[in-house]
Amino acid sequence: MFRITPYKSFDLLDVFRDFENDFFGSEMPVTTCKTDIREENGIYFLEAEMPGFNKEDIKIDIEDGKMCLSAERKTESETQKGNYIRRERSYGTFKRSFNIESIDADKIEAEYKNGVLMVSMPKKEEQAPKSKRLEIN
Repeated sequence: MFRITPYKSFDLLDVFRDFENDFFGSEMPVTTCKTDIREENGIYFLEAEMPGFNKEDIKIDIEDGKMCLSAERKTESETQKGNYIRRERSYGTFKRSFNIESIDADKIEAEYKNGVLMVSMPKKEEQAPKSKRLEIN
């Protein structure tokens, strides 16, 4: 059995702490990017939202049947924390991996434009099973 409580316990210090966090915000790390993957004519197209990154900050590594996207936003060398009223832009890193065992890794191509990373990944050619007749000795 459970009970529904129509009110939240009230602590004045929590109210001020919540107000401070809501008003001033907090520096949150970049943890992920929204990604769409679609298939068209034997090619997978991956589109990852990565606004605010420079092309040089994005890395795509392929190893052991996995493709790893990673990026890092760097802070400016001069920080002026005292002058900010609110700071919502975040700095940090993210990393995301994808299984590409069914992809022809040698033909993967990537482009970064207007904050979107676009990766085209052709599927491997399906090979017909090889058959062989054995001679009986």
